[in-house]
Amino acid sequence: MKKIILASQSPRRRELLALAGYDFEVIVSEVDEKITKNLPDEIAEDLSRQKAEDVLNIATKKYGNEVADYMIIGADTVVSVDGEILGKPKDREDAYRMLSMLQGRGHQVYTGVTIAWKEQTGIKSCTFSECTDVYFYPMTDEEIWAYISSSDCGDKAGSYGIQGPCAIHIKEIKGDYNNVVGLPISRLYQEIKKIER
Repeated sequence: MKKIILASQSPRRRELLALAGYDFEVIVSEVDEKITKNLPDEIAEDLSRQKAEDVLNIATKKYGNEVADYMIIGADTVVSVDGEILGKPKDREDAYRMLSMLQGRGHQVYTGVTIAWKEQTGIKSCTFSECTDVYFYPMTDEEIWAYISSSDCGDKAGSYGIQGPCAIHIKEIKGDYNNVVGLPISRLYQEIKKIER
C-alpha cells in the first residue's frame, strides 16, 4: 500500500482522512491556482489536479526515487448557485452577499479530487468529482450576521461550513455529506482500492 500525502492545509480534510483510518502526511501546495474551466465540476477537478501535481513535484524533490512509494491527494471544493461560483469570502460583506444568495433555497457543492503517483512509466493520475445538493432554511439578516460573527465562514467556499454553527440553517442535503465538508471520503476509498489492485 502506498503512503499518502495530502496536498491540503484544510483541517476538515485532515480529519476525514484520519477518521477513515489513513496514515498520511501533509504537504501544502504552493501553486498559484488558476481557473481555466467554466463548469463547476470541471473547475473543482482542475484545481485539485493543479494542487496534486504541484505537491508531487515538491515530494519528488524531498523523497527522490522513493516518491514512487507515495500517492498524492489533492482536493478543491466549490459552491455553485445560479451558475455563479462562490469561493472563499474576501471579507464580511462578501460573506453576507453569498449567504444572502444561498438562504432559503438550494445550491450545489462540488469537490474535485485528484490522486497522483509516479511509476516507472511516468506520472499517473485519477481525477473525479462529487456533487451534493444543499438546501438552506430562510435566514433573516440578523441570523446571517450572527453566523458571520462566529468567524466560522472565513476560510470556506460559499462562506459556510455544514459541520459548524451553520448546521442549524441547513434544511436538507441530497448526496454525500462529507463531500460538503470537503472530501468525498467513501468515493476516495473506492478509487484508492482500484489503484492498488
